Amino acid sequence: MDARLNLFASPLIGKVLKHFNAAGKVLSESTLPMATQELVKIRASQINGCGFCTDMHTKDATAAGETATRLNLVAAWREANVFTDAERAALELVEEGTRIADAAGGVPDEVWANAAKHYDEEQLAALVALIALINAYNRANVIVQQPAGDYVPGMFG
Repeated sequence: MDARLNLFASPLIGKVLKHFNAAGKVLSESTLPMATQELVKIRASQINGCGFCTDMHTKDATAAGETATRLNLVAAWREANVFTDAERAALELVEEGTRIADAAGGVPDEVWANAAKHYDEEQLAALVALIALINAYNRANVIVQQPAGDYVPGMFG
């Protein structure tokens, strides 16, 4: 399977991705726990049907020491007992933020309040930015049908 457009060879997309990647670096250096960041990226990618990002972020999480049990249960986090209350709040926020078009009025106040119980203002800002950023990556990859499966942790860093 070939992508409709080679995102890695396009000078224009290359410039855009440079900025996306710079934003990602800022977020990776935030106080939002890295495990939470990967869970958020995985869940958004699952919802959006982005195989490329799901492949990338599950492999990155594994390389960082995440367990197979937790990774296998991300899509069913509500029924799983392997996530902390803070992680569950982040997973709920990423679902609502990713499915924003499905929710009249956007993210419910209760979802935001639950996240705010677990994260400080900087971490909430990081969550908002991370959700927006992974959705942008997902959409680009889904639009061009970027193939999944060949990612190797660290290959872009």
